[in-house]
Amino acid sequence: MKQASISLSRQAVTDIVCHRNFVKLLDFEAEELQALLALAGRLKAAKKNRKERQYIKDRQIALIFEKNSTRTRCSFEVAARDQGAHVTYLGPEGSQIGRKESIRDTARVLGRLYDAIEFRGYSQESVETLAAYAGVPVYNGLTDEFHPTQILADILTMTEQTGCPPEKISFCYMGDGHNNIGNSLMVGAVKLGMDIRICGPPSLWPDEELTATCRDIAARTRASLTLTESVTEAVSGVDFIYTDVWVSMGESKEIWSERIELLLPYQVTMDVIRATGNPDVRFMHCLPSFHNRETEAGEEIFRATGLSELEVTDEVFESSYSIVFDQAENRMHTIKAIMVATLAEVPCEENGGGTQD
Repeated sequence: MKQASISLSRQAVTDIVCHRNFVKLLDFEAEELQALLALAGRLKAAKKNRKERQYIKDRQIALIFEKNSTRTRCSFEVAARDQGAHVTYLGPEGSQIGRKESIRDTARVLGRLYDAIEFRGYSQESVETLAAYAGVPVYNGLTDEFHPTQILADILTMTEQTGCPPEKISFCYMGDGHNNIGNSLMVGAVKLGMDIRICGPPSLWPDEELTATCRDIAARTRASLTLTESVTEAVSGVDFIYTDVWVSMGESKEIWSERIELLLPYQVTMDVIRATGNPDVRFMHCLPSFHNRETEAGEEIFRATGLSELEVTDEVFESSYSIVFDQAENRMHTIKAIMVATLAEVPCEENGGGTQD
């Protein structure tokens, strides 16, 4: 794996400390995101070399999950324990939030008991309310609108794979651009001066207001933001092709049929991989993926649609082009960087066990 080319300045990391919330990427400047990525790389190296220091030892972190999770929950728990912190998991039925107690009141209670709070749920307004009233750092583990911790992991993965800084990287996000991944990738990419192409039907492009905001940011950072229906245009020469699921469990069968009909031309196949013209192109997915029938969800989709693969074919998912599990691992390293940067005193000294002046 190539070494990520991201610089880390002491001042940039210092600016991130002081109990910052991490609820959306729009709240951060490029230099701050760069510093988080660099810190994640150093923490990752330290863990691999068994030289990790515990910067947030004995801190208490509440994990609120309105939605079930594999990668987000495990990443927060492992990252916290690596760093000597303790977590309390509050699952979908594990608290009074929203039933007998408001988000605002919950924030004021948990802020007295914990050093930080993670929230994974439906409403962006809920995580913003937690952040406004808790008095401690609040982290967005996913809402319907944004998924910022995922995007840090994605960009760390891209820099590792290419050895290039973000502004030298191009990628295509293909499929449903109107979801939290499409929104967050667009924000993260323009903040960091990347070349992002969002490819799909116009009815599933990101929200116009958010897109306009991102175009303004891109003008300042020299990022390139393209929205297109053309697969050929979108993937030409890119370093990465990224996709996400088209349907969520619980959505009506009518939604499934409509969405699949719209998005089937944007399925990531080996023909799409070849159309990039880049033999080193890599495939990314935030997971879980509907690439076969080996799950209850996959079998349910097959019975409803007759399709055994949706957003990506099994051939691509299992190919040497696929880096989805490197990407999944990096969720933990970037989440750890967020917690260390917001809770520790001097996180910038982490350098594989050594120090940095």
